[in-house]
Amino acid sequence: MSTEPSSMINEKMQDKPTGLEELFNKLKNYAETRLTLYKLKAISKVSGFLSTFVVILILLMIFFTVILCITIGAALLIGQWLGAASYGFFIIAALYLIIGLVLYSKRGSILKTSVSDKLIKDMMD
Repeated sequence: MSTEPSSMINEKMQDKPTGLEELFNKLKNYAETRLTLYKLKAISKVSGFLSTFVVILILLMIFFTVILCITIGAALLIGQWLGAASYGFFIIAALYLIIGLVLYSKRGSILKTSVSDKLIKDMMD
């Protein structure tokens, strides 16, 4: 029979974590992993939102450039028909004023709702 000195037994018992310490370590690792997961999900959502925003911004710039060219062309054409270029620009400006007033009066139902729904959908997915 071999007996170990009590000091060696105490060292082995101190090296081996107890069940409670082991549970605590696993819980700590789990919490750190979950925190990392939430950070990665947040980064993914923010990057997806920003990339969508940049694409929409570029498309809007292209769209408004095209609309500007069409508007100037239409104003010059109408001005030529009426005999003075300024008349064409005044008519186009009045048309845009009417469109702007209609959009302003419907801003809650058309613009805010659709933009809010899109933002919420992007953040929840």
